Amino acid sequence: MTTLLLPGYDPVAINTDERAFFIALGARIARLRKDQDITQVQLAELIGVTQQTINSYETGRRRIPVSLLPAIAKRLGVAVEALLNDDSKAAAKRGPAPKLQQQMDRITQLPRARQQFVMQVIESVLAQSR
Repeated sequence: MTTLLLPGYDPVAINTDERAFFIALGARIARLRKDQDITQVQLAELIGVTQQTINSYETGRRRIPVSLLPAIAKRLGVAVEALLNDDSKAAAKRGPAPKLQQQMDRITQLPRARQQFVMQVIESVLAQSR
């Protein structure tokens, strides 16, 4: 198989808008990761890449493959849309505090019995606060 290269065409070049997008995406991932006290090493192990790769994603030096977004979102307990959306727009649309929403998303990923246990604990705490 032969690859046709056009003069002046760089297949890995990234334009200014793309660079800004990947820098912002990396910053959102870093913030979510830090909010949950997850290290770059831990996230890297969870999604099957190196710590250096996570660092490159978070700083915008490397493009994050679309195929990795669901795995990253799952490990951070958020929807893929939360990774892709601008924080100010996401916060305006979401309603509850981002940390609370992240925890709720993580609870919904638990097995049904664990979800029921968590709900019982929450209801007990709420009942005591009345």
